Amino acid sequence: MSIELGTIGIWRHASGLTPEVLAEVEALGYGAIWVGGSPSGDLGGIESILDATDHIAVATGILNVWKDDAATTAASYHRVTAKHPGRFLLGIGIGHPEATQEYQQPYAKLVSYLDQLDEFKVPAEGRVLAALGPKVLRLAAERTAGAHPYLVTPAHTRWARQVLGEGPLLAPEQKVVLDTDPERARAIGRPAVRKPYLGLTNYLSNLRRLGWTDADFADGGSDELIDALVLRGDAETIGRGITAHLDAGADHVAIQVLGTDPLPALRPLASELGLTRR
Repeated sequence: MSIELGTIGIWRHASGLTPEVLAEVEALGYGAIWVGGSPSGDLGGIESILDATDHIAVATGILNVWKDDAATTAASYHRVTAKHPGRFLLGIGIGHPEATQEYQQPYAKLVSYLDQLDEFKVPAEGRVLAALGPKVLRLAAERTAGAHPYLVTPAHTRWARQVLGEGPLLAPEQKVVLDTDPERARAIGRPAVRKPYLGLTNYLSNLRRLGWTDADFADGGSDELIDALVLRGDAETIGRGITAHLDAGADHVAIQVLGTDPLPALRPLASELGLTRR
C-alpha cells in the first residue's frame, strides 16, 4: 500500500486527540493515528488532525457505513487526500446490530458500499475494513488494502493472517494499561471492555471463535479475558505483548492506552518498541 503506517500507531477517540497528544505522538515516532468513535463522513475532524500534524498517517477506525453514504464519504476522501496526499487511510466498517436500527444484511451492505466507492474512484489501496470473521477478512483482502481488527488477541492475529494470506495489511488494535498492579489495571481495563463490547454480538461471536465462553463474559469479564484483551504491566511487559501481534503476522499494531492521558504510557512504550523520534 502507498500509505506508510509504520509498525506501531495509536488508537484514540477524537475527543482525546488534543494538540499536545498529537504533537508528542508524532514526535515520538508513532506511524499512524487511528481515530475511533465512528468519525463523521465529512472527515472534517480527520482533516483538522492532518492539518495539525506534519507527516504522521491518519486513519479512521472506523467510519460506519450505515451512518454516511458512499458518495459523501468518497467526496470527503478525495478532498482530504488532495490536501494531504499519502497520509490518509479510510477505515470503514459495518458497526453492530445493537447500535444501528437499519442493520440488515451486513455483508451485502459492505459489498455494495465498496462497489460504490469503486464507482467514485476511491482506490482499494486507500481503504481498509474492520474485519473479525473469515468472510469479511476475505472481503478485506479482495477489495481493500487489508483489515483493522478491534478487540483481539495475538491468537486472532495469527488466524487472521492465515485467512488474509500474505500481502494484505493486518493492523489490529490493542488496549493497554501501564500499571504493574493487576487489580488496579483490571479496574481500568474491565469497564472499558464490559461496556459496550461485552454487549455486542459481533465481538462476543469473535471471542467465542477464539475459545472464550459465556463464563468469561459474565460479571464484566473474567480476569483471564480482561488480561488477554488489555495488556498490563510495565513498558517492557506491554512491549512484549505488542510484539506478539507482530510475531503472529500483524504489519502494524494500533495501541489504545486506556485513561485520560495516554502520554505517560506512550513515551516509555515508544522507547521500548524502538521507535525513532522525529
